[in-house]
Amino acid sequence: MKICVFGAGAVGGHVAAKLAAGGHDVSVIARGAHLEAMRNKGITLLHGSDTIRGRVRALPDASTLEVQDFVFVTLKANALGDFAAAAAPLLGRDTGVVFGQNGIPWWYAIGLSPSRPKPPDLSKLDPGSRLQKLLRPEQIIGGVVYSANEVREPGVIVNNVPGNNMIVVGRADDAQSSSLLSLRKLLEENDISSPPTEDIRASVWHKIVQALGAGALCTLTEAAIVAVRGSPRLSKLAARLGDEGRAIARAHGVDPDRAPKRPSGAQTSGLIAHKPSMLQDYERGRPMEVEAQLMATLAFAQVANVAVPALETVVPLVAFKASARGLYAD
Repeated sequence: MKICVFGAGAVGGHVAAKLAAGGHDVSVIARGAHLEAMRNKGITLLHGSDTIRGRVRALPDASTLEVQDFVFVTLKANALGDFAAAAAPLLGRDTGVVFGQNGIPWWYAIGLSPSRPKPPDLSKLDPGSRLQKLLRPEQIIGGVVYSANEVREPGVIVNNVPGNNMIVVGRADDAQSSSLLSLRKLLEENDISSPPTEDIRASVWHKIVQALGAGALCTLTEAAIVAVRGSPRLSKLAARLGDEGRAIARAHGVDPDRAPKRPSGAQTSGLIAHKPSMLQDYERGRPMEVEAQLMATLAFAQVANVAVPALETVVPLVAFKASARGLYAD
């Protein structure tokens, strides 16, 4: 298959390395030293005791590429405008586009069952509706990524949970299709678990619930997950944030506990020494996904009249901290 990974950083690099090593025609869009390293040497994925090497076509933009079978968009939620501006050469009528961002996805309202409550205004996640204008609804595939990766050096990705990686995929309208089955098969055949789901939003909300306490509290304290969980008071607050997240999801007709489990049978990676992506972005001075991960979640609570006192306290604190460093603009 012809596959493009748009934004081949830690998660995207993992996917690209495995698919390229599996014999697929893989192109990656990246930048800087990481791009140059992949262009010269391909991608190296350190995966437990295994070293996986994939030869890829590494480019700074998509202008010279042709129509792809699938495009994996692994940019941060606040960088999706870069994809909207550059994606046209990659897209044919049947190209499936997998969006693998954290938090509330820009496509949440598309194809939403009329039996579910109306979501809040999510226009900040797709300014000017550029993505919605670019793609037909049946091309939009939600991708909920459970995979802890980091770029150790340019061109080298480390996967911290070998054997326990999962990407749950589903169309925005939750319809099943031969293309979606092909995508799941592609992932499974290349050592990335991709269990079937009839409700992609269950996985979206499960990941949000899982990340609420870790992302917000680790960012505020500038501590790894293990430190937050090791503090009785912070652990209690994290649990309260998770409970509020579940209440929001259920008010919108979604049961996050019905999301597929990882290959280990657990719902989490167990990797508590890890720093959440939001804290990593704060420490490295990169724009933070405050809107998608926190503000949009709070907006879902407000339109459903769900009481979320812990969330209403914590979210403004994270937003203020990010704004003070110029990493988030409300």
